[in-house]
Amino acid sequence: MKILAIDTATERCSVALRTAGGTIDRVIDTPRGHADLILTLVQDVLNEAGLTLAELDAIAYGRGPGAFTGVRIAIGVAQGLAFGASLPTVGISDLAAVAQQVAVAGDRVLVCMDARMNEVYWGVFDCSADGLVVAASIEQVSAPASVEADVAAITKLAGTGFHAYPELAHRFAIVSPANVLPRAAEIALLAEAALRNGEGRPAHEAQPVYLRDNVAVAKK
Repeated sequence: MKILAIDTATERCSVALRTAGGTIDRVIDTPRGHADLILTLVQDVLNEAGLTLAELDAIAYGRGPGAFTGVRIAIGVAQGLAFGASLPTVGISDLAAVAQQVAVAGDRVLVCMDARMNEVYWGVFDCSADGLVVAASIEQVSAPASVEADVAAITKLAGTGFHAYPELAHRFAIVSPANVLPRAAEIALLAEAALRNGEGRPAHEAQPVYLRDNVAVAKK
C-alpha cells in the first residue's frame, strides 16, 4: 500500500510517503509558513520515491486536535490532492501520532499537548501486540488539573503539555515525559491499518477534530 501523509496541526510541518519499501519523510519545525511549505515537501517525497499522486492508494492527514489554522491547512491540501487524483482520504488523530512515537507493545500512554489558553489536549492510548496504538479514552481539552488517568496504569507520558505545565507531570511516577510533536510518518503508519479496516473516505468527507469550539479571549 502506498500512502501519502500530511500533518500541519502543530509547529511541525511534515510529510511522509509510506510504501512497501519503507517510509520517506520530510520534517520542518517552524511556527508559521506551513501553507507555503507543504506542497514542496509533498513533491519532494514523491520525486524521491519516483511516484506520482495517481499511483498512490490514499492520502492521510493529521485531523487534529491542534492549531485551528494548521488543521485546516492539512485537510485542505489533502482534499485538493485527493480530488485531483481520485484517492480516498483517512484522518488520523494527532494525539495518537504522538503516542505512536514512544509506545511499544503493552504500553499505556498518556498524551498531553499544549493547547494554549492554560489548557491541554489529552487522551490515553494502549499499544497492542502489533505495535500500533489504539484509543483507550475519548480525546478531550481541559485545564491540566482536570486530566483524569489511572496513575498506576500509565507507563509513558508524551507531548508538549508536560513541559508547558510541569505540575501535570508531577502527578505521575515517570521522570522524563517525551516532549514530542506529531509526525506524518506515524500518521502514515496508523493510516495503513485504518485503510485496511475500511476507514478510507472520499475527499469531501475529510473532517477536522478541534475539540475546542471557543478560541476567542474576551478583552477586559
